[in-house]
Amino acid sequence: MIDFIIVLCYFVLILIIAIKGGKNKTVDADVYFLSSRNLRWPSIAISTIATNVQGYQFLGMMGSAYLYGLAQANLEINAIQGLLIAAFIFVPIFLKHRIMTVTEFITMHLGKGAGLFYSVANISLFSTITLGAALFWGAYAADQVFGEQLAVLHQDRMTRIALLIIILGIFSAIYTYLGGLNAVVKTDIIQFIIILFGGLFILMVSIHALGGWNELYIQTSNRMHLHLPLDHPTLPWTHLFGLFFLNINYWCANQTIIQRSLAAKNLKEAQKGLLVGGALKYLMALIIVIPGIALYGTLGEGLSDPDMSFPFLVNHYVPNGLRGIILCGLFASLMSTVDSTFHSIATLWSVDIYSKYIKKEPSDHQKIRAGRQAIVFSLMTSIIMGIILLYLKFENPSAAFTHTLNNLRYYINCGTTIMICAPVLLLIPVKKKVLFAFLFTLPLNLLLQYLLPNMNYFVRAFWVIFISLLIASEGKISNFSSIKRLFQSSSNSISRLGWTLLASLILIHFLFH
Repeated sequence: MIDFIIVLCYFVLILIIAIKGGKNKTVDADVYFLSSRNLRWPSIAISTIATNVQGYQFLGMMGSAYLYGLAQANLEINAIQGLLIAAFIFVPIFLKHRIMTVTEFITMHLGKGAGLFYSVANISLFSTITLGAALFWGAYAADQVFGEQLAVLHQDRMTRIALLIIILGIFSAIYTYLGGLNAVVKTDIIQFIIILFGGLFILMVSIHALGGWNELYIQTSNRMHLHLPLDHPTLPWTHLFGLFFLNINYWCANQTIIQRSLAAKNLKEAQKGLLVGGALKYLMALIIVIPGIALYGTLGEGLSDPDMSFPFLVNHYVPNGLRGIILCGLFASLMSTVDSTFHSIATLWSVDIYSKYIKKEPSDHQKIRAGRQAIVFSLMTSIIMGIILLYLKFENPSAAFTHTLNNLRYYINCGTTIMICAPVLLLIPVKKKVLFAFLFTLPLNLLLQYLLPNMNYFVRAFWVIFISLLIASEGKISNFSSIKRLFQSSSNSISRLGWTLLASLILIHFLFH
């Protein structure tokens, strides 16, 4: 009972903070969508990483760590690559142009058609797979931990989880609808603290159950490698090439992530926030991946469903009272992603489509109303997708579902990577060739999957992006800008921080090869 009270208090607290954060601040579109462009680096760092850490990471990635070991951490720590590129190449350009969305930047360099394609692609992805997966994982985890108590909703487990998907979606949509980016950032900070506390506690109990940190290397030595053999079906070391490109898309052009940097007070605040966020990714890798490895050391291959790793640790090693706090951490990881995604959809729709193609020169009130309508629509699509993913999970419970979802995302992400890289990396991007390369990524992805069905999806993504970039560049390496020309830093201290972060990443790959 005490755990339910704790969770209820958490939801009430988040709602109060959201309403207060957005009170009397929704008459100005710049305030609603970009928090008056006044964010400082702590808010940028914490809100960016809180948005990134999703419920699927505690369930799906911890489950994948149980199966594949430390190699799963590549999806966390190699985010630093994307954050460094965002901080020193993309964000300086974005802030110089004072854009509200990435689409505006693409439109400037590639035309309205490319911008429209980009917005539609991202809205489609965000409102279906991104939101649907986040809601699914949150509901799935809640049922795994509190299934008996939640039976009051419905006796049938599948129906019960579907109802939870609906409830969580509606709650997250409400406070995003009311408060805009200001409310999202304020709640993200609270949610990050809860995520951090819950994650560290799960880390400690998993290591304690194993017998201590020394046992981690003794019992799971075969799981403590970042680089797996070339023939590994899911995470061969070559997946790092595809991950590099996809990290550019996620950290440099994903509206959900980059919106905090666009709202920065100045370039220095944005760069410092992104670099501190990069350092926080090490901590996230620790609390998400290591518990899964430790559980493997404790149980061996005793779990039939690897995505049960997190619920197993909570149910078996966390006492009542603290269990509610851990579940709050999971909900926090869910809602910090969902609210940001809702808000990004609202921004993309209102700024890039409604204001340009539906209502010419709308008032701030009309822009905000259009954004809120987009939130309501995406709530419905995300609930439908969440229920579809629930069905797919029940059909194949033993699969590492994280990688199934990633594979689906990358059909779109490969194309959006081309669209954002071309105007930045190419000296003189040719609009028609870039647009063709963008559209070509989908049939090329499907063709490679048909011809080479055993090719790892990360590796496939690399070849799709690489070939498409060559098409966009007319096959000439000389058409690409030099890194030296693109690199921009607000100060020497920021440059040193960036180089230190890069060196630490290289060192970790060397130590855990």
